[in-house]
Formats: sequence, C-alpha cells, structure tokens
Amino acid sequence: MKKTLRAAAVTGLLAAGLVAVVGTAQPASADTQICETYGSTTIGGRYVVMNNNWGNSATQCINVTSSGFSITQINANKPTNGAPASYPAIYIGCHYSNCSPGTNLPMQISAISSAPTSISYNYVSGATYDAAYDIWLDPTPKTNGVNATEIMIWFNRQGSIQPVGSRVGTTSVAGRSWEVWQGNNGGNDVVSYVAPSAISSWNFDVKAFINDVIARGKATTSWYLTSVQAGFEPWIGGQGLAVTAFSASVNGGGGGGGGGGGGGGTAGCAATYRTVTNWQGGFQGEVTVRNTGTANISGWSTVWSGANASISSLWSGRITSTSPVTVRNETYNGSLGAGASTTYGFTASGTAPSSVSCTAS
Repeated sequence: MKKTLRAAAVTGLLAAGLVAVVGTAQPASADTQICETYGSTTIGGRYVVMNNNWGNSATQCINVTSSGFSITQINANKPTNGAPASYPAIYIGCHYSNCSPGTNLPMQISAISSAPTSISYNYVSGATYDAAYDIWLDPTPKTNGVNATEIMIWFNRQGSIQPVGSRVGTTSVAGRSWEVWQGNNGGNDVVSYVAPSAISSWNFDVKAFINDVIARGKATTSWYLTSVQAGFEPWIGGQGLAVTAFSASVNGGGGGGGGGGGGGGTAGCAATYRTVTNWQGGFQGEVTVRNTGTANISGWSTVWSGANASISSLWSGRITSTSPVTVRNETYNGSLGAGASTTYGFTASGTAPSSVSCTAS
C-alpha cells in the first residue's frame, strides 16, 4: 500500500519485489526535515507523516510542520506510463505496522457511523503528479502488508498520467462529480475517483466513498477500514507540493449488516437528471441514482417522464424498455448503501426527460 508494493499508475503495471522496513515514527517538532527513504514522524499526537520514497533511488526530503508537510527536495523523473516515484503522505490508521498514535483503526465498516475529514493542498506548476487521498480496505483487521482494496481520490492531476485500470464512467459522491476508474495492479483492487478540475481544499465524509465502493462490489460492510492517507504521487519534479492542513477521525456507532437490502431500516431511491452537453441534433445526459433510505438496496430501476428521445448509446445501465424509457442497474452498480449514489450516462437525439423516477429492489 504505497510503500513497498504500490498501486501502479497504469493498467497491469506491478510494483513487485520491493522490500523495506519501517521504523517506529518519532514525534516531530515544527519544521522537522525527513530525508530517509521510509522515514516518518508524528504530529499533533495523532497523525503520522511519512517520506515514503519507495520508487525512486534519488534523495527525497520533506519538511514536516505542525499541520502537514511540504516536499523540499525531489529528483523524480519517472516515465509517465509507469509507476510514480513516491508517495509522501500524512495518515491515520496503520501502514505497514506503523500505526498512528491512539488510532481506533482498523475498524469494521459496519461499525462506522461517519469518518469526517478535511484536507488542504498546495500545488505547483511544471511538475507531473497527482494529489491522492487514499482509503484502504481489507476483509481482515490488517495492520501490515497490502490491503485488498485501495480507494484513490485524485484531487488534482497534472501531466499525462492516469489511474490504474480503465475509466468505467462517472458518478456523484459527497456532492461532487467524479470520473471513475477501476483496475487491479496485481496486488490489490483499485477504485479511483478523479476530479474533473483541481480541488485545493475540501471537507467531506470518507464513508461516502466507502459506500460507493461497496456498491461496486469491491468491499462489504464486514470489511475493515485500516488507514486514511493524503499526499502526492510525483512522476516528474514536485518540489513545493504540500499538504498544508489535514484532519481525519473515524466515529463508531454505525449499524450492522453486511449485504444489500439487509440489516433493517427502510429502502428508498431517488433519481435526478441533468444535461451534460448539447449539439445540433443531439445531447448527452446523465442520471444520478441515490439511495435515500436507511437500508442497503440491491438494485434499482429508473423510468423517464416527458421524454421523446432516441438513445444512441448508454453506459453504466441497461435499457429494459423504450416506451417509456426504463433503465436498470448493471451488476456492478446495483447495490447501494444508505446515502450512496451512482450515475449512468447516455447520448441521444430528441427531447430529454423532464423528470426521472426511481424504484429500489
């Protein structure tokens, strides 16, 4: 998990055979310099900051402050069709047996009521990198080694780089739209959410992304959240990149249950339509389906109203009727946890729907 076996940046690329030992993090005073390859320290009595120069033989240094870190020295020049040079980051939880002070992670997902977090980044020009917020999930309460599923949230992407796997569509999570990529790097599954434009700071609930990944079949509520991390993956350059502020906590008290439709509560479903773009004779639209109930749902179906459309293509859904237009979930996006959402898109000619209704199953 971004240390010795790191999720590769392109489909099928393996970061295998890389072995290192992590020492116990030592508390940092303000403006502590770390240049050791896997050096780390703690700040605020609860966070670990790691240099994690796992994929680059040249020296990398970070300056650790009381609220984050900045990259002060880096000599990265990696091919953009390969893995990045490093992943300097700040985190809570456990990373290769290096656990943050007083952490309550790993915690079973079914026991989590919320996981509020905030992050602020400083970006630079002329470098190739992503600003990656990582969430790690595993079927067991693992504190060492590679977890089964990695969630990557790309707040910013500069240069000709892409996440692991291939783009599978778009979705709305935590009130924002994202490109969604899925793949496997040979060590773990990776689900990546790429912002269409750079986000410099944001407050959100980590559980919203966990719920969406569960809906995609890449985890269940019986799995464990092991760590939450925020940092950078540089390929070329990167001096001056910084996490200027970071906070994260994981709150217990969540409901039990581990599958779609179970665990009590009420089922609910709502759908909203928007036009993405128009052109002469046609348009592209998308429908967002959200679980508005308190119980998981295992499937959904939407019906268009007020439309006179001829659909030329549709993704992340299946058309089951054309009069009225009815779209059901695919196998990978039918299961939605409470509050989770998914999106299907299409191109068509004619008249867009005035409204879309949704039924949970």
